Amino acid sequence: MKIHILGPGCAKCTQLTETVTTAAKELGLDCEIEKVSDFNKIMSFGVMMTPGLVVNGEVKAVGRVPSLEEVKTMLK
Repeated sequence: MKIHILGPGCAKCTQLTETVTTAAKELGLDCEIEKVSDFNKIMSFGVMMTPGLVVNGEVKAVGRVPSLEEVKTMLK
């Protein structure tokens, strides 16, 4: 599983990274988490607001930090 965290590195982006990492560990997932801060690459996903969460190429969340339970659902 490939997960992208989209954002320039703001507090919300960091919080999303921590939430995704926790969710993946709790679910026992084998995944690669990549932070993307290049705005051209972020826009290539069709995302105009950060933070963004992309799982296997599919945009799951934009402009907000989902709860741990929401992230777990998105990763299943």
